[in-house]
Parts: sequence; C-alpha cells; structure tokens
Amino acid sequence: MLKTRPGQKFAVSVAALAVFFVFSAIDTSSAAERKSIRWATSSTGSYGYKVAAQMTKVLEDALGGEYTVTVNPYPSTTAAMKATMDGNGEIGYTADVGMTQVYASEGGFKNYTPAKSKMVHAWYAYPMESFMAVYAPKASQFKSWGDFSGKPVFFTPAGFMNWLNFQRIFKALGYQFKHVQIGEPAQGDALQAGTIVGAVAYTTAGASLASYWRETELRIDIKVINPSPEEVKKLTAAGLTPVEIDPAKAFSKDVGVKTILGVPILFGYNVRADMPEEVVYKMLSKFYAERDNLAKADPGFAPMARDFVGMQVNGINANPTIPVHAGLAKFLKEKKAWNDKWTIAK
Repeated sequence: MLKTRPGQKFAVSVAALAVFFVFSAIDTSSAAERKSIRWATSSTGSYGYKVAAQMTKVLEDALGGEYTVTVNPYPSTTAAMKATMDGNGEIGYTADVGMTQVYASEGGFKNYTPAKSKMVHAWYAYPMESFMAVYAPKASQFKSWGDFSGKPVFFTPAGFMNWLNFQRIFKALGYQFKHVQIGEPAQGDALQAGTIVGAVAYTTAGASLASYWRETELRIDIKVINPSPEEVKKLTAAGLTPVEIDPAKAFSKDVGVKTILGVPILFGYNVRADMPEEVVYKMLSKFYAERDNLAKADPGFAPMARDFVGMQVNGINANPTIPVHAGLAKFLKEKKAWNDKWTIAK
C-alpha cells in the first residue's frame, strides 16, 4: 500500500487551494460584472413585497442578465420610499398618495430632504382598495365609519399607503384618526381582545388580500363595515369615490355585506431620475409584453393587463406636476400616450 509523505500532502493541499482560489476569483469576477438593483418594499407580509419578489426574475431577464435584483423589505412603504430617495435602493414601493406627500412635504415626509433625490413616475402596477373590518361578534356596534372616529384602530402599519389613505379619508369626513400600532401577526388577537375596535383591510384589484390579512380572516370571523350613504357623498365630493368590491373574490368566508365599498389608491414602483433611461424602458417593455402572464399568475395584475398604458397615464395624472422618468416617457411616446404637458425628469 502506497503511503503519502508529509511533504506530498502539503503540496497536494497547496495545489487544491490554488485551484479553489482560481475558481473563486472567476466567480467573484463574474458577480462583480453584474450591476445591482435593490428593490425597496414594505414588510415581508405585505402585497408590495410579494409582487417585488415575483418580479425579480422577470426584471433580470428584461435587462439581459446584466443586473442582479434583490428585494429589500422595510417596516413601511414610507420607509421604502425614503430608502430609495436616500440612495439605499434603486426601485421604491409607493402609491399616488405617497408621491403627493413627498412633493408637498407632508405627513411622513414633512421636513424630509432626500440624501439623493426625490422619486419620479416610473411604473404603476395595480390599484388597491381600503376599507374597514371588525371582529364579527362585535359588528353590531358599528353602522358607519363615523363609529370609528376617535377610537383605537389599526389602520395598517404606520407609513403604509393604506394608512395614508385612511388619514385623508378621515380628514375628508372630519373624523379623529386614532391609530394603534401593532405587529401584523397580532391583528386577530388584538381584534378579539378589544385592544383595537377595527382594522383597515385592503384588496388589490378587488381580489387579492395581503398575506397578513389572509391569516387573520382564516383565524377569526370578521365583518366589513361600509361607509354610510352620507359618507359616500362626502368622499365622492373630496375626489375619494368608493368603488365596489365582490367579497367572494377576496375573502374565504362571509364578511356580512354583499358588496364592499373601498376607497382606491394606485400603487407603483418608482425610481430616482438618475436610473438609466434604458433600464426603465426595458423594464416597462418587458412587463408590458408579459402583462397577460402576470395577470394569470396573480389576479392583482388584472387591471394592468387590461390597460397597461392607461394605468401609467392614470398614475401620472394623479400627480401631473411630478416629473416622469425618461424611460417611461420613451415608452409612452412609443405607445402614442405621451402628454406634452408633463415634464420629463432630468
């Protein structure tokens, strides 16, 4: 039987290490060649995170493998927006109401100055609808949204766009907004215990529920409380017209109403103006080409699939004075949907 001398063992080990480092250097070099896109979203239980996680491979393919896309969750949509504007992300989760507040320096953006620059219009992906729900055994105590004025409510996590949406809803109705911050997994227990009397729920495109809301409705029985006819009139006058939602499409159980009335907001994933024009253009072109497949995979994309271009136009028109990214401008001009009144970001 042959024996290996100590010197031979050392030589073999050195050779093996040399091969390892050669291949490691190749792998590192290959990884270094790929640029990074960090996609900032809200928390992992949110719909915004779910969508971003679904889209990373689609975006990487759209960019020809030149970029590595990673999803970075933050406690709220507001935090994700700030991360993007401060240079800690390239794509940021947002909504029309959030973009309004950024440029008006209101709410969570009061006295806020981005370390890099403000987000601009880039891609609008789906509508959401905000409404109010309660623990079913206590539903008889509530007849309208006015019954929640000044009472402890979980309006979704602070900084979420649905949280901002209900702030403007309560402001339009003249109600007191009393938010109680809890962790999403604790929502069902808090409703049962009475720590909160209600919780804001939301659907995407009238169908998809956020992951944490799906867990809540499977654990406990809930009922939806709609705004009164008088409240609907006030909201409509304020430009916040409620839309009708089929509860059977969103919930697995009866929620006490034949039709849910929710106030819509339009969600998107926007960028700073310094994102290369071709990156945003290729992203939009790929998402447009895949719109029907995206809708088959997730019903939340159904409105976008029906009118992809129109959704981008609606997103811009919600805040028409905010600049439009050059990549989106190129895409819309190609689709004959550009409005010369809009401004291209520089």
